[in-house]
Amino acid sequence: MSRPLRIATYNIRKALGTDRRRDPERVMRVIAELGADILCLQEADKRLPPRPPALERALLEERTGLRPVEYDHGRDSLGWHGNAILIGPDIAVTDRVHHDFPGLEPRGMVEAVLERDGIPFRVFGVHLALMRAVRKRQVRHLLDRAGDADLPTLIAGDFNERSLGEGLGSLARHYRILTGGPTYHSRRPVFGLDRIAISDHFDAGEIGAVMTEDSRLASDHLPLLAEVSLG
Repeated sequence: MSRPLRIATYNIRKALGTDRRRDPERVMRVIAELGADILCLQEADKRLPPRPPALERALLEERTGLRPVEYDHGRDSLGWHGNAILIGPDIAVTDRVHHDFPGLEPRGMVEAVLERDGIPFRVFGVHLALMRAVRKRQVRHLLDRAGDADLPTLIAGDFNERSLGEGLGSLARHYRILTGGPTYHSRRPVFGLDRIAISDHFDAGEIGAVMTEDSRLASDHLPLLAEVSLG
């Protein structure tokens, strides 16, 4: 993967905008403008069973150039518990698994082993809990699954956490957590809840929250976009 990889994370709030309009087309415009190779989505499915996708699967690739990694769970959802991984046309999927997170509130994460230009790497898409004590348990669960990161590994999602030390300290001991400024609330960003973490295999380039006219309205979170490359 000598070419830089553009990875993004975006909590789309089920396509419900800050103007209270549910507008999947607007969300897909924001996604298309990112130009990401890989995008981790949160709240990509509606909350109630059977958890249908918030974005029309049939239109997703046409509108954004990205397709979802498919998981074997018997639902029409884009991912698992609202987490989805979208990938570009030059990226292959060699393995994928979906996981449940510990905690009373149903949450999970998605994992995929991907390959570009013959080089494999792994991506986790996460949406952590609102309560810090539960978040810490979920981070331990994630680290147990990720192991020692023999493969180059990226973790992206809505971490729901402002403190890299107190809240994400255990993750920071194993991964470099990139911060690109505040992503929430999209109309007036104050908190950096959305993060991308990388294993030591990667070098980080530019990273930042993406604020446009559409992204300020499309969700209560701004997308976070980073450029990384294998060191």
